[in-house]
This record gives sequence, structure tokens and C-alpha cells, in this order.
Amino acid sequence: MTNVSNLTHAISINPANGELIGHYPFESASELEASLSRATTGFSTWRSQSIEMRSQALIALARALRNNAETMAKMITQEMGKPITQAVGEIEKCAQLCEWYAEHGPAMLMAEPTLVEGGKARIEYRPLGPILAVMPWNFPIWQVLRGAIPALIAGNTYVLKHAPNVMGCAYLLLEAFKQAGFPEGAFEVINVTPDGVSKAIADPRIAAVTLTGSVRAGMAIGAQAGAALKKCVLELGGSDPFIVLNDANLDDAVKAAVIGRFQNTGQVCAAAKRLIVEQGVVETFTRKFVEGTRRLVVGDPLSAETYIGPMARFDLRDELDQQVRNTLEEGARLLLGGKKAEGSGNFYEPTILANVTDQMTSFKQELFGPVASIITARDADHALELANDSEFGLASTIYTGDAELAQQMAEKLETGGVFINGYCATDPRVTFGGVKKSGFGRELSHFGVREFCNAQTVWLDRH
Repeated sequence: MTNVSNLTHAISINPANGELIGHYPFESASELEASLSRATTGFSTWRSQSIEMRSQALIALARALRNNAETMAKMITQEMGKPITQAVGEIEKCAQLCEWYAEHGPAMLMAEPTLVEGGKARIEYRPLGPILAVMPWNFPIWQVLRGAIPALIAGNTYVLKHAPNVMGCAYLLLEAFKQAGFPEGAFEVINVTPDGVSKAIADPRIAAVTLTGSVRAGMAIGAQAGAALKKCVLELGGSDPFIVLNDANLDDAVKAAVIGRFQNTGQVCAAAKRLIVEQGVVETFTRKFVEGTRRLVVGDPLSAETYIGPMARFDLRDELDQQVRNTLEEGARLLLGGKKAEGSGNFYEPTILANVTDQMTSFKQELFGPVASIITARDADHALELANDSEFGLASTIYTGDAELAQQMAEKLETGGVFINGYCATDPRVTFGGVKKSGFGRELSHFGVREFCNAQTVWLDRH
């Protein structure tokens, strides 16, 4: 059973019980035209508002998110299975994101003086226009807003094409923008087929494109954006290394590894997927990691005690199960889990694979679910070699008591982010994005604001 779409509708199925939540008809060509027209007209209105007014709109959006937090969190849980406590946290994180950019965004858009004599040249940041955003289901509100809010504060409008299985979340978010008083067209939702996405990318009214999703989707969207000569930001897959060296605080490392691997039922791009542990502590780390994982509560995602819920899509559980089977056939050792849970829900047992090598499936591929792979490293240099032996480059983590060594390793890690003695997390104060097949471009911080701006040089009286 899959819960993505049929030929005419986007379909949402509750992964906890397999029941149909809703189906949403795909838009016709005329409806897509109307959405793009509103986004274009809205751009003229939105960009003309003062930066102070746009900041106030973000504060109003934060208020709307909090006012609707219970409803939105429940929809997240029902549509993609996120445990309710984590879903509530996602909404609050989004509200804080809005408030942070309302406070700090204006300074990021101020004209910058240059070294030209007499101060006669400066760089000014101008919005590009309507931005098409193709977004995934795993953080149905956060993934959207972490790209939308920086673009909106800059004066762009945002056209969201959300994942088919979370269209209920998309329309609740649209309603929050309306409650916050955003002008018509500032934030649009389109429900279209891949053909509709292609038409939107090719439409001259769309100024740029951003996608968070799989490598396959990124290659397709990136190629279409390139053919249309449009700026593109891609945040794609990841198989993040989580390095633990002999001198690490093992209790801290284990706690971070459990959270970093199993948060959101392991369905996170930037997550602790490959646990690369130095051989002197691998036995102790493994024992503690198994113990910590066993304590996680698996069950009804609407229960506040649940930490691991169902996987979001039935087809992705089948794919994950096959990857686990392949890895075991290749010689890995199963320490925990390793199979689908019985019943109508889309649950997969929290799984730990040990004795994983760099030739096995779970090392070479991204495993998007509650499965951890433990790899033994001979020493720090070998750990670094293993970490970089991946087609992905999103984020990485190092646990060690040697701050100087950690910094030296960070300089050599081929990832967009490095977290020393702390697990990966996104925060508006720092940039986020990847290298290699994890994509290109950056979200959050001032980089996220300026990604979809025209950095315009203004030079007076140049002779």
C-alpha cells in the first residue's frame, strides 16, 4: 500500500492504522494558472511593503501558528506518523523561527557599503519574485517554513508544492498565513502532478526553485531549473557519520546517538545514520546504545509517551526492510529489531546493525527509517576516511575529548555541517545545507535570506 497519489488525487493515509484521511484533487491547468497569477500579483504588493511591515507579518504568523498548534500537530501525526510530542515541538520551533527572522532579518537586508572611495558604491539586496518550493513530508511545517520565512522577509512570494501525503498540513499552513494577514499570493499552495511541477518551473513568472527531497528528485528538478536558467537550491539525502573516538564521554555520545538516529522515527535527512566508533570503545558504546534504544517507547503516535511512531509511507517501509535484509546477507550482525512490526500500522522495529563494513548496503545507501549501523574504526584517521567515503555530504558529528583533534577533523570532513560533542540540529542562527549528492545552496541564517535575492551593485558617479 502506498499513500502518495493516484492519477487524479493526492491521497493521505494514516500510517498508524492504514485508514484513509483524505484525498485532494490535483489542480487543473486553469487552477495552476490562477495560483501563479496570484503569486505574481502578490509579489508586487508584498515587496512594496516596508521591511518593518513584513517583520510584523512574521510575528503575526508566529501567533497564528501557536493558536493553531494543537490542530496542526495532530494533522502532522495523523498524516505522517510523527509522535505528537515531537509534532507539537515542530510547530513551536516554526513560531520561534518567524520571531527570529522578524527581529534579525531586516539587518541582513541592509545595504552594504563597499571599499570604493567616498562611499559611492554599495550592494543592495532585492527580491527575485515568486519562488517555487517542492517540499517533503518528514517535517511538514518546519521544512516549508525554514525556506519560506527567509525568502518572504526578503520580499519574495512563495509557491508551495507539498508532498501528496501531507496536503492536509499544507492547507492548514495556508490558513495560518491568511489568519496572520499576509496579502493574497504571498504564500500559495499548489496541488499538482509532476507534469504540473514541470510547467510551473518553466513558467516565466517563477523566479527560482527550491527542493528538499531525494537525490533522484533533486536531479530531475535541478535539470529542469537549469534548462529554464533559474536559480535552484537543493537539500537532498544524507548518510551522516557520527564519529565516536576512544576519549569521548560515552554516556553523552550514546544519548546523542539515540536521539540523533531515532528522532522522527529515523526519517531525517541530517541524522546519525552511520555510527563510526573507534575500536577501543566500540564494545562499550554498542552495549549502551542497545540499552538506550530498548528504552524508547514505540506505539500510538498520539500518545505523549511515544518516541517512535509508524513510518510515513508503506512503500518506504518495504524499501527499508529490503536494505536491512541486504545488509544482513552481506555479513552484518543484527543486535535489535530487523523486521516490520505485525498489524495494520506501518511500524518498523527499532533496528541496530553491527559489524557493518564500507562494502555493505547500509553503509553505502541512505536508510530513511529507524535503523542504525555501527562501523568500527581503527583510529581517528580511519574514522575520518570512513566518514568521507560516501556520496552524501550533509552533516557529521564528532564525539571526542580532544578539542584540537576535533577541529582538525572538522576541516577535513566533506559535509555542510560539523557538530562537535553534540548531535545535528537546524537553527536559524546558522546555515544549513550539503555538498556532493546532498545538494547545494544554503538555508537559514543570512545565507537563507540572500539565496533568493539579487545582490545589486549601486554605484554613484563613477568616472
